[in-house]
Amino acid sequence: MKEPIRKLDHHEATLPKPVRFVVAALILRHPLAGNGASAQPHGASPATEVLICQRKPDQPMSLKWEFPGGKIEPGETAEQALARELDEELGIRAVIGRRVAQVRHKYRNGGLIDLQFFVVDQFGGALENRIFNDMRWSPLGELPGFDFLAADLGLIRDLSEGRLL
Repeated sequence: MKEPIRKLDHHEATLPKPVRFVVAALILRHPLAGNGASAQPHGASPATEVLICQRKPDQPMSLKWEFPGGKIEPGETAEQALARELDEELGIRAVIGRRVAQVRHKYRNGGLIDLQFFVVDQFGGALENRIFNDMRWSPLGELPGFDFLAADLGLIRDLSEGRLL
């Protein structure tokens, strides 16, 4: 005997979207210490700048600002993923420093990300914009003036107020 065809109820629960594990770099430079990225032993000063990148107009969340990085692939550590992403996006060989923050954020579309931020204050090679609409160095205190992705906003506040580095 055949089973009757069952009409799907629109109120049935849909499967939750999986968590995407993502990493991002706070690539720092200290202009008073000289050219390029260099370490500063006593934390970030007001002159410390961080590299920020703007998404292209044809990408999801277009023209929003973010920190460079990307998705952790299966079998990678967070540090390995970030080093790979920075090579792909910016053409640099980064020395991945300490993790300074971890955020879980749920976007309005239901997507959930687990985002880890790492300090990068040393790298080899010249920065090359391979995928972004724009990139620039911003003093930490000026970060709130940019239209960042929602998942970054708490970090932006902490960085601009000198509470994180």
